[in-house]
Amino acid sequence: MKDFYVLAIESSCDETSMSIVQNGHTGIATVTFTQMDTHAHYGGVVPEIASRMYVESIILLLDELLKKAKKNIEDMDAIAVTYGPGLVGSLLVGIECAKTLSYMYQKPLIPVHHIAGHIYANNLKEKMEFPLLALVVSGGHTDLILMEDHYSFKRIGGTLDDAVGESYDKVARVLDLPYPGGPKVDMLAHQGMDTYDLPLPLDDQSYNFSFSGMKSAVINLNHKYAQKDIPICKENLACSFQNRVVQILTKKTMRALEEFHVKNLIVAGGVAANKGLREKLTELCQEKNIHLSIPDLKYCTDNATMIGAAAYYAHLKGITADLSLNAKPNAKLYDEI
Repeated sequence: MKDFYVLAIESSCDETSMSIVQNGHTGIATVTFTQMDTHAHYGGVVPEIASRMYVESIILLLDELLKKAKKNIEDMDAIAVTYGPGLVGSLLVGIECAKTLSYMYQKPLIPVHHIAGHIYANNLKEKMEFPLLALVVSGGHTDLILMEDHYSFKRIGGTLDDAVGESYDKVARVLDLPYPGGPKVDMLAHQGMDTYDLPLPLDDQSYNFSFSGMKSAVINLNHKYAQKDIPICKENLACSFQNRVVQILTKKTMRALEEFHVKNLIVAGGVAANKGLREKLTELCQEKNIHLSIPDLKYCTDNATMIGAAAYYAHLKGITADLSLNAKPNAKLYDEI
């Protein structure tokens, strides 16, 4: 069978990334331009700045990618791009670039949902086995998704308010940690002890999550201690917060695996890099004889390699787009394109 090469573009937030992926599982070359240092000055991503920096970097990255891979666009079998969700200005830059390449070189255009990309980042590590449960944890998403085959997504639960990554960033601000705060909260948590009385969020029989109350509890506790002029131990508060988050995520995930009779679990999204979550899931899956797959750290955060991996299976399902493809900043994974 002839190898299938995809040139993939990811531009949903503040990482400009391009990759060439072979057969949905092998990254040939990837280049990424991060804007993290720029947005750190503002304590978070500024959408206008992000989209402008995409315009400045995207063609330069294309040239760099082709040189790194030692390939030409003519060698590609398809062009893939993230169409949503994300920041609309950032998405549009990537989409317009992909549509231009598709038109100029007469290559099929494959639209990829950003979260599908995160899920298929696992396929870069090992072949995905079905049925499987995907725990999607990122700055914008917290979802449990059941997959019985490639590109078959059934959402069985998700966040009712804040995503888990968003909560980490808000707690980081309370602790006066610089952007991006999530990894720094994780690091502090491993240096502290669970000494603060925080609630276990939405501890019910559903597969939904809620982290807004958890965030408010941390803010209120910090305010209460400040009024009494009692210093907060950042390490301990980070530990108490992370323990509650990891406990509820793993509790509902393991229950879902049992209820749906699934023996394969994958973790997807930026928070998949969280050391505390990785450690607990590894422990529980070993106890329950569940096969656990977590992407390599470089594929947890936004990257185009994951988009190229997902695009291959979208291609096998006959999913393509024409030049009317537009950004869908609020696209749901189970939406029709």
